[in-house]
Amino acid sequence: MSLTARQLTLATLDRQLLLERQRLEVAEAVRRVCALQAQTPASPYLALWNRVQDFAPEDLDAAFADRRIVKATLMRITLHAVHAEDYEPYRAAMLSTLRASRLYDRRFTATGMTPTDADALLPELAGFLARPRSGAEVENEVTGKFGEHAHRVWWALRTYAPVHHVPTGGPWSFTQPNTYRASPAAPGTTPQEADAGVERLLLAYLRAFGPASAQDFARFTLLTRTAITKALHELGDHVMRVTGPGRAALFDLADATVPAEDTPAPPRLLPMWDSTLLAHAVPGRVMPQEYRPLVVRRNGDVLPCLLVDGQVAGVWRAADDGLELTAFHKLGKAAWQSLTEEAERLSVLLADRDPAVYRRYGHWWDKGFPDVERTTVKG
Repeated sequence: MSLTARQLTLATLDRQLLLERQRLEVAEAVRRVCALQAQTPASPYLALWNRVQDFAPEDLDAAFADRRIVKATLMRITLHAVHAEDYEPYRAAMLSTLRASRLYDRRFTATGMTPTDADALLPELAGFLARPRSGAEVENEVTGKFGEHAHRVWWALRTYAPVHHVPTGGPWSFTQPNTYRASPAAPGTTPQEADAGVERLLLAYLRAFGPASAQDFARFTLLTRTAITKALHELGDHVMRVTGPGRAALFDLADATVPAEDTPAPPRLLPMWDSTLLAHAVPGRVMPQEYRPLVVRRNGDVLPCLLVDGQVAGVWRAADDGLELTAFHKLGKAAWQSLTEEAERLSVLLADRDPAVYRRYGHWWDKGFPDVERTTVKG
């Protein structure tokens, strides 16, 4: 049997806990969905609110504070929140990509240093970050010897060194300036550890986003085709090929299931940079091609979205008196009713945390959207 595009979308939504909220402990929920995009502090909270039944943000506060969930630069060279036990293998998988993204960038090579020079700083950095420190403190103490290049050296190190972001308070646990602490993970990794890390990450990815192609996994991680092909080969019978609507070969876990074609997909208010929008080759599974330029901006901002019947149908933002929902096409009465109920529930969470969430990105609304339908849900 060949899977339809609708079934692939439903499979991803199901595995992302977006078809039905589940009653899960927050660290286990993060592990179930592989990782949460975390470059904006609010996003992991809103991602879990969409996925976990009776989600309590203080549970995520506690998980960050006691390091059951850690925040670090990983897939796509961006900040992610991951289960603490997954950090080391995920970093082993990504280390080659993380190093190359910085140590061969002209912003680093302009310092006159070599990758070996940067690696030689890792033990000193780990010692200095045995307790939490700000980036400015690292630049003064560890990279200050490089004078005008201190900032560039730290820019490279903080991307690929085993470093976690440390909670500093605020409504979403992390505030500026960023504070860092060394991870127990080793600075380097052996080829065998890297290979094992890619295999573990691929299995977690398929469990969270599959069925998917090698190109999809590359999009999610920025890993090379060679590394992905090797992992697929080594995983053997743990992964099977499935047939889909396109030309690309699809892979899935041997024991995975896919929802039926007629499974309903409830409305959701996704956070900025939700992983569901970034886990597959363009255009993805939940993003209509014509809406992509409206949601994914040229500088990489991915706006908070309305999800209706499993597809992006508009955007949302915090307004002075509630949440403003903008649809890119006409929605039926039932869809608006469900979206309104979701917005009312989200407003309760935001009222206690940050009613102006994502306000700094309001300039995208100033540039305008196809304003087919818009409503404000009172907080």
